[in-house]
Amino acid sequence: MRPAEEGLLLLCCALGTQDVPLTPAQYRTLARRVRQTCQAGDGEVTPAYLRALGYPEAAAVQITALLDRTDTLHRYLEAAAAQGITVLTRLSDGFPARLRRMGETECPPALFCRGDTALLGTRCVALVGSRQLRPDNRRFAVQAGKLAAAEGFTLVSGGAAGADTAAQEACLAAGGRVICFVPDSLLDHPARQNVLYCSAGGYELPFSTPRALARNCLIHAMGEKTLVAQCAEGTGGTWSGSQWNLRRGMSELYVFDDGSAASAALQSCGAERLPDIPASLALLRPFQLSIFDGKSDEKRKK
Repeated sequence: MRPAEEGLLLLCCALGTQDVPLTPAQYRTLARRVRQTCQAGDGEVTPAYLRALGYPEAAAVQITALLDRTDTLHRYLEAAAAQGITVLTRLSDGFPARLRRMGETECPPALFCRGDTALLGTRCVALVGSRQLRPDNRRFAVQAGKLAAAEGFTLVSGGAAGADTAAQEACLAAGGRVICFVPDSLLDHPARQNVLYCSAGGYELPFSTPRALARNCLIHAMGEKTLVAQCAEGTGGTWSGSQWNLRRGMSELYVFDDGSAASAALQSCGAERLPDIPASLALLRPFQLSIFDGKSDEKRKK
């Protein structure tokens, strides 16, 4: 790992400690001031120096500790490697380009991966949905997984019960490949053929609601197309992730029209309507639903 990548991990990742990582903006400010200090010949960056720059005592102590824990980082990376976990920082060549499109403030500084990281460079389709699925919505999720396998897409999802698991298992049963962004520790997910488990922030960090919500953005960003099997209106990770995607335009967003208020609400926000289980994922195009129901674009908009 290059020194620049180690520095990124030290400053922007929790690395299994209770430290709160610096934000990219804080990192840029600190890096600029450290360079200025070195150029001025003022010596090492100490808590006293940082306090003089206006940092509170706690922040000054934290920053100097982060700058001085290279040994801790090396032990952390060695422990990860012993568990079969690969670390890719966003400076790495293998880091997915689609996640870099999220921008510096939203793209994670690193991915901790268990499995074949080559899957990160493949064509992906994402699927998200509720934990409690109605029968038609479950059939939609299962068919999406089968189509991903048949058409050579890697399926991206979050490993949760319901839509995620239904689609992922269907994809794997059909000989496909899966990228699963987990909201908990990678150590809870044993290595599995054709599955790449990914986590942002650390490989052994436990489940938390903020991590679960944040990983939905990664799922949407990784897919060329994202399918919503089912969601609840105005609440939950499927809804919030879909709204984020629609605002940012990270991937084409399609929602299964199950007659629910949530599906109609997503359509009103700009999601494409799928009136039925698609016949092909590769042929999905915005405003071209005639491949499913024979309706023209103008008729669809009415």
